[in-house]
Amino acid sequence: MQRPKEGDYAPYQISYISLIEGNNPNEAMQKQLIETTKLFSSLPESTGDYSYAAGKWTIKEMLGHIIDTERIMAYRALCIARGEKQILPGFEQDDYVKTANSGKRKIADLLDEYKKVREASITLFKTFDEEMMSRRGKVNTYEVTVNALMYVIPGHEKHHLNILKEKYLNN
Repeated sequence: MQRPKEGDYAPYQISYISLIEGNNPNEAMQKQLIETTKLFSSLPESTGDYSYAAGKWTIKEMLGHIIDTERIMAYRALCIARGEKQILPGFEQDDYVKTANSGKRKIADLLDEYKKVREASITLFKTFDEEMMSRRGKVNTYEVTVNALMYVIPGHEKHHLNILKEKYLNN
C-alpha cells in the first residue's frame, strides 16, 4: 500500500495524514485501538467534563467527536470503494458535538462505542483491495481516495490525542 499523494485528499487533511508513520493505516488503527483504550480507561470519570478553556470541547465531547468522525470517514470510504458517483456531504463538527449528548454519557460508555466503531473500521478496511483503495470520490468540494481516508481516520484521532495530552492532561 502506498501513502496518499497530493491530490488524493483535501489540503487540510495532510495535517492528519502526516501524523501516521509507515504505509499501513490499518496497522496504525490497530495500535491506536490499544493505546486509546488504555488512555481513556485511565481517566477518572470526574475528568470527563473538563475542558481546558471556555468554548472548548470537554474530554467526553472530544471522544464523541473522534467516534463520529471515524464513522463518517469510514462511510465515505465504503461509498467510494463501492463506486458511489454522488457527491458525499460534508459535516459541521461543532454542530455534531453539540447534538451528540456525549457530555451526558460516561467515559466508559463512550470508550465501549469507540472500540466497536474502530473494530468495525478495521474489519471493513481489510476487505478493500488495491483497486478499491485507489478509487476516487467527491466529498463536499474536494476529491479523495479510499486510501487517503484510511490514513485520515487514525491521523485525525492522533491529532486529538495530542491535544488531549498537551492541553487537557498536562496540568
